[in-house]
Amino acid sequence: MALSVVDLYRDVLPKTNCGDCGFPSCLAFAGMVVSDQYPLERCPHLSPEVVQRCNRDLAEQYAAGKWTKRDLAEDALTWARERSASMALEDLPERIGGELIGNGEKPDLKLPYFDTHILIRPDDIERMDEAELSRWEKVFLYNHLAQGGRRLPAGTWKGFEEFPNTVSKVKTMAKQVESPLADRFCGQLDALRSAAARIGGKDVTGKGNSADAAFIFQPLPRVPVTLLFWDEDPVDGFGATAKLLFDETVTEHLDIESIVFLSERLRQMLCESSER
Repeated sequence: MALSVVDLYRDVLPKTNCGDCGFPSCLAFAGMVVSDQYPLERCPHLSPEVVQRCNRDLAEQYAAGKWTKRDLAEDALTWARERSASMALEDLPERIGGELIGNGEKPDLKLPYFDTHILIRPDDIERMDEAELSRWEKVFLYNHLAQGGRRLPAGTWKGFEEFPNTVSKVKTMAKQVESPLADRFCGQLDALRSAAARIGGKDVTGKGNSADAAFIFQPLPRVPVTLLFWDEDPVDGFGATAKLLFDETVTEHLDIESIVFLSERLRQMLCESSER
């Protein structure tokens, strides 16, 4: 029998709102169990028999997708894999760079990725060091394979908002990438320089830009990204500002959503590197 939030709250949980499960109320806990597959046994006031019986019902409705939240990352990854499924790995080095490795009938593609390499196989993508790729990283990497671009970077830099069809994502770029970078490295230029160097950033401060710090990153062989950073100026009342620039060819290699994914990953890597 399917268990809705109301069913679970009314017929199974103690309704004491004790908070022992980590949630403020039994109803909130029921919602997490049904929609987010939170373990029912986290309620310490249920007998093992009740938990076992309810878990059978919950497993069936989870499998059927009933009342559960969609896993957006998994949906996006499935779509990206399908989009790139027709790509032959043998054709990719000429188009996106990298080198084929392996002596089998189906070689793998070794591709530079920031300061490391990734291995693109027919059925998966993985880093060649001990770290793991997130599902969102795999999404933009699969999209890169499928995009079809061949052009080398032209050396003409543009802000994200200068590309077509970015209106709906400009605020996301500012909120999720540029503003967090400005906040994190405000008054900490040395920390930014160190973090950028750790992930392979090339310092280009003063080379054709007015920024207090500037770096070019090479996430992928044909997808460079520039970060410009202006530190705060308390005297004139200016706060810190971060700005990402992309080569004018970037939309031939990544769709708009994937450019945002890549930018978020760059922000995450810089912030993580600064904490080492």
